[in-house]
Amino acid sequence: MRHKLLHCCPVCQQEMAITKLECSHCNTKIEGEFEPCKFCRLPSDQMEFLEVFLQCRGNLKDIEKGLGISYPTIRNRLDTVLRNLGYQDTKEEPQVEQSYRQEILESLEKGEITTVEATLRLRKLKK
Repeated sequence: MRHKLLHCCPVCQQEMAITKLECSHCNTKIEGEFEPCKFCRLPSDQMEFLEVFLQCRGNLKDIEKGLGISYPTIRNRLDTVLRNLGYQDTKEEPQVEQSYRQEILESLEKGEITTVEATLRLRKLKK
């Protein structure tokens, strides 16, 4: 039975070293000190968020529906994931906000949301 790779010690919460790798096909074994990839170090809730984000191809409206969370919450979770992966906060916020504004207007135009809902979403953007 396979288990998910632990990256932190369950006793002291310090990062653990990977010291042995084994091929399940031919039983080749390699010993040494290996680092897990940076994605493996993400907590499970952040990994789940990242999977939904990728499945929705970053479409904020679909992420909102899929996770049942608001745009500001999505942004906060994405910022947290980026920080945990070692990326600095980017200066792309105006472009992301513009994209989200466009999505709101398109949803309004298609009749998917009401004018009241569109107004509320646009106001949340300014906060």
